[in-house]
Amino acid sequence: MTSPDTTFPTPDPAALRALVGWFAANGRDLPWRAEDTSAWGVLLSEVMSQQTPVARVAPVWREWMGRWPTPADFAAAGRAEVLRAWGRLGYPRRALRLHECAAAIVERHGGEVPAGVAELEDLPGIGTYTARAVACFHFGANVPVVDTNVRRVHRRLIEGTYLPGPARAADLRKVAALLPGPLADAALPGRARTRDVAAPTADGDGSAAPAAAPREDGLRAERKEAELPAGPEISVALMELGALVCTASSPDCDVCPVRPWCAWVAAGSPEPSAEELAGAKKRVQKFAGTDRQVRGKIMAVLRAAEHPVDKAEIDAVWPDAAQRSRCLFSLIEDGLAEQDADGRFRLPA
Repeated sequence: MTSPDTTFPTPDPAALRALVGWFAANGRDLPWRAEDTSAWGVLLSEVMSQQTPVARVAPVWREWMGRWPTPADFAAAGRAEVLRAWGRLGYPRRALRLHECAAAIVERHGGEVPAGVAELEDLPGIGTYTARAVACFHFGANVPVVDTNVRRVHRRLIEGTYLPGPARAADLRKVAALLPGPLADAALPGRARTRDVAAPTADGDGSAAPAAAPREDGLRAERKEAELPAGPEISVALMELGALVCTASSPDCDVCPVRPWCAWVAAGSPEPSAEELAGAKKRVQKFAGTDRQVRGKIMAVLRAAEHPVDKAEIDAVWPDAAQRSRCLFSLIEDGLAEQDADGRFRLPA
């Protein structure tokens, strides 16, 4: 495990207690937050929720958990079945990567989702965010979990900046500074190791850790005396605050539980500069008229068809022949569609 990073500022402990108290009273009742949700259910929810609104994810997640409650169940499904069930969640390559992930969990881990960040990151389609989210939100690991919402809250609360800006390598370390130590994350760059600890067990109890206790430096002792909330409680509350209150365009500072400690509010809530606004605008992904929209229309035709479809049916979805053809064959290259011997198109077998 690693000790808290003292190179980045930390908020008043009272701010973190207020944040966690707010979440306890106002956090959304999402289906995957139920106490009996499995690690597979949490992993599934995190992948589905990337770039897709929670309201669209919830009914699909429930359907999938009823249909494929374990990685082994999902790994046994066919790719066409998986893509049809994915429906209109968008970015359907996520569905195929999840399928590969489930197969890897069965092959490498006996069908049980691993608890450690490194083991999770080693699974197909699982990146830094998802690995830490599963380790934190299901297994209770004290690791930083950083998405756009968390970065936005951190920039405003700690740095006094309205816009989060692009993701940076230091984001994990900055958010880690908000958590009580020691951290169950030896992968953070520039962290001094305090002791070597085995990855958490499936129950997240760290029972394989050696008996030696980490050094109690001044900051750690001060945090202990202040009785900070647990790291996972802080992490989920940060994320929820960014989703519900400290939003991208209309933050509701009047109801924000950490307003008294917010650096942006203390600075007078300055508006972003023209340069900052221009940078944010560039990062917003448009949809209308893009290849992503055309690919989605083609996928909708293939999902709805019980049999392979003629190219004429695909030609009808979009007027630009060159763009349509480019998108169709990009779907084939991505493994999301196939062309049979008769020249017709279908979902992959």
